[in-house]
Amino acid sequence: MKAIFILIGIMGWIALIGSICIYLKIMKNKRQSLKMNNREYIGPKIVVIGGGTGQSVFLRGLKHFTQNITAVVTVADDGGGSGALREDLGMLPPGDIRNCLLALANIEPTMNEIMQYRFTEGALKGQSLGNLFLAAMNGLYGNFETAVYKMSEIFAITGRVLPVTLEDINLIAKLHNGSLIKGESSIPKEVKHQNSQIDKIYLYPKSAKPLEEVINSIQDADVIVMGPGSLYTSIIPNLLVKGVVSAIKKSNATKVYISNIMTQPGETDNYNVLNHIEGIIKHTEAGLVDYVIANNEILPNNIFSLYKRDGAEQVLLDENQREALKNMGIKVIEDNLIEIKNNYIRHDAKHISSIITNLSLSHIYDEDK
Repeated sequence: MKAIFILIGIMGWIALIGSICIYLKIMKNKRQSLKMNNREYIGPKIVVIGGGTGQSVFLRGLKHFTQNITAVVTVADDGGGSGALREDLGMLPPGDIRNCLLALANIEPTMNEIMQYRFTEGALKGQSLGNLFLAAMNGLYGNFETAVYKMSEIFAITGRVLPVTLEDINLIAKLHNGSLIKGESSIPKEVKHQNSQIDKIYLYPKSAKPLEEVINSIQDADVIVMGPGSLYTSIIPNLLVKGVVSAIKKSNATKVYISNIMTQPGETDNYNVLNHIEGIIKHTEAGLVDYVIANNEILPNNIFSLYKRDGAEQVLLDENQREALKNMGIKVIEDNLIEIKNNYIRHDAKHISSIITNLSLSHIYDEDK
């Protein structure tokens, strides 16, 4: 245990020094760039609520359309390298925060790769350098919020990244068979093991309060985006933090849910688009979503078969779902949202970002009328 603290300290400081040098270079280039432009485009105010890979992929595309981004990120992760740092150092899990910071960062590709590097042996096996960097910043400033802010400055990110809460929270899932499962990383495993789907998700403690800046960003947004990402372990946990749902309801922003392309084994088996919306409503209240953005492209058989082996299916709409969503007052935007790289399916981030930006511009126009 002592060895890991020493290594974390050393690697953290190395990363800090190197990143400061890069930051100074970035800021110099940014100042020169600003001198060349009389007017800097800021763009619509977009809040993205979620966590996991889906959120960071989307943010990489969104930063090309607006600089006014606030990523609200869940901090309920208790597995992998993040879980280890959470347990050993008593800090909030850094993994999803790190991914969002790097997605919005204006750094050279090599530095991004370094920050995502995972150690393959020794006491740091499985840890990413980015996680250790954030752990070092947390230790240096003694405050996770400040650590995230300072890391944002160093990487000159577009927009900002906010943990939904600074409190130590855990996820608890109640399955249809009545079992209670504690811990985000344990939930999908137990769903499969017990062959019983998730009935409801809870936060412990239930009284967790949101960051004030999260509420302010939601209230001031032009568009609030939920997703893409794991329904029960990335999106809904944010909505369970006290005050978040009421802030969304009160906000004049356009509220959007981006549906997943595939079901997630152990979490949303056999779910369609409507089931995802019903899951959100069950944990919050009706009227939280104005638009659903859903994929309508059928995957090639060779790609689909790779995912089907793991138990995943495509999340698609049909007429019954469209009618049900219409009756809920939810508008549907369907398009080809798929990007395939190296046989890996993900959302076409730039295409979705263009859809979101158009919605935000319509919202701004309507408010100005």
